Amino acid sequence: MARTSSPAKEPGRLKQMWQVFKMTRRYDGNIVWMLILALIAPIGAAIVISILFSSDNIIGIILYNISGVLGGVLLVLIVLGRRAERAAFSQIEGQAGAVGAVLKSSLRRSWIGSEMPINVSPRTQDAVYRAVGKGGVVLIGEGPRSRTQPMLDKERANVARILPNVTVTLMYVGPDPESTPLHKIVPSLSRLKRVLRRDEVTAVSNRLASLSRNSLPIPKGMDPTKVRAPRPR
Repeated sequence: MARTSSPAKEPGRLKQMWQVFKMTRRYDGNIVWMLILALIAPIGAAIVISILFSSDNIIGIILYNISGVLGGVLLVLIVLGRRAERAAFSQIEGQAGAVGAVLKSSLRRSWIGSEMPINVSPRTQDAVYRAVGKGGVVLIGEGPRSRTQPMLDKERANVARILPNVTVTLMYVGPDPESTPLHKIVPSLSRLKRVLRRDEVTAVSNRLASLSRNSLPIPKGMDPTKVRAPRPR
């Protein structure tokens, strides 16, 4: 009987974190110092607090220091995750479909988006993506603003035609100096003023889906499913 090969064993959590760290360090030279600071700052704060408020209480000092260590480890994981995501996005900056990769891998739960564009220029591969959330409808142009502006205006008119009372925001991601970098797309969406409730977000997204029944293919040049930023856990 032929021997069946066993599936490859997935790396453990520590090994995954080490791989994420090595990948991030290749693109972010400051990551080591940032992680050291993230670990030391909570521990130092805990030591100072324990001396000020529990100098005569051994148990209090121990608890404060343990809390500082745990807080430092948590802060290290948060910093590493964000810098790793930023490093991953820097590798696909300027590629067709990069915005779709961001929307697929990093969009918050209060937002609904897709890695598939709603409009693509066959000649230039410029694209328009759509996200719906608490801030209303956001149309994101991928490419030079001079070329994506007409595409965005067309899609804004389509939204206004079927949802005239919904706020529409335009965002530009491209080579222009005033464009939004990939790693700032999600923070920019989060800062938008709330104009829709959660149930309204779903209703608006479903209504707009009628505009994209004839789905467009993703621009050639990248597969956004393969550029998802790794996150330590």
